[in-house]
Amino acid sequence: MAGRRRWSTEEILDAAAELLRTSGTESFSVRKLAATLGTDSSSLYRHFRSKTELLRAVADRILLASMDGYRPEGDWKQRITTLALRLREAFGRQPQLAAVWGQYASGGAGSRLVVEEVLQALRASGLPDEEIPVRYHRLAVLIAALIASEAAAGTITPEEREQGMELFRVAVLGADPERFPALAHFARDVRPLGADRRAAFEELLAAQLADIEAAIRPS
Repeated sequence: MAGRRRWSTEEILDAAAELLRTSGTESFSVRKLAATLGTDSSSLYRHFRSKTELLRAVADRILLASMDGYRPEGDWKQRITTLALRLREAFGRQPQLAAVWGQYASGGAGSRLVVEEVLQALRASGLPDEEIPVRYHRLAVLIAALIASEAAAGTITPEEREQGMELFRVAVLGADPERFPALAHFARDVRPLGADRRAAFEELLAAQLADIEAAIRPS
């Protein structure tokens, strides 16, 4: 009797990424992944010690993809902006995995490449070394939060999106001006959360970089 097929680490990660794309993080399990591959969970635990380790490896592949072909160009702010937009684009193609990255983070090669580039860019800014770790952390939190938020919005169906837009219009345009005077005043100019996401991403990132620049002491 022929033995079970032995799946490579990359094949397992491919299958996990597809399962996450179609079913989401909440229902994902190693047992379900094993069933998809026609094997048992124990064979997958030879590659990954836990579900968390597996999910981190899946997220890390997105980071690796974002760094593929990347070359540092421009000043430190341009480098960080370019990298952040590459991360946004990479997770935009697989939005279900953005939640995995935000929840589980990553300690693989992709993560190291991203962290290294941001730290190098911050050192090139002229910040004192003792301030760089905190500034890096703030940037990382901002970028991850923006990407995860946008990715979550990208996973809803067109019907759900239209329903949300209708609820937004009712909530904003139909606001009682006596109870919500500011909302009634700005109602026709307030944009829904999903509007102009890229512009908002770039502006919020630029504001954070400007704050870093203002903190740099003249040499």
